[in-house]
Amino acid sequence: MKLQEIKGHHQLLSLLVALVFAVTLYPSKAQAQIVGDMEANIPFQFHAGNVKLPAGRYFIHVLDNTDLTVMEISSADGTTTALFDVQSAQANSAPAKSELIFDKYGNRYFLAKLFDEGNPSGSQVLESRYEKRISQAAAEGQEHVPAHHRGQQGN
Repeated sequence: MKLQEIKGHHQLLSLLVALVFAVTLYPSKAQAQIVGDMEANIPFQFHAGNVKLPAGRYFIHVLDNTDLTVMEISSADGTTTALFDVQSAQANSAPAKSELIFDKYGNRYFLAKLFDEGNPSGSQVLESRYEKRISQAAAEGQEHVPAHHRGQQGN
């Protein structure tokens, strides 16, 4: 090896070590930022992950022992439950009210994001294969649905 190649490898190795050190010092934020159970009345049929759910009242929470990456949505009457994968999301500003945000393609709604009142850190639902197919074929819109924590009165 030439001296210049050795120096190049040494610089690359030094950069890699510095990068690993920086990632260790500044770990990424937790995946889901929603705390406790949220409750929402969803006035339309929608998809959460790979499951289609009817309009109605739902409870949503982070599933225990999932490293904050899986959430569960259950109908208030207990007849319907779905699990869906999430990652962290950031709002442009802290929302005034807790809310669920749905992506809308034609007449199909897909749960997309969840935010707690006053907290710009929330959860983003990972897009299902079905949503990817639908989104390529239709124009997108969004629908916001107010939510609140269980036990609190909705405003």
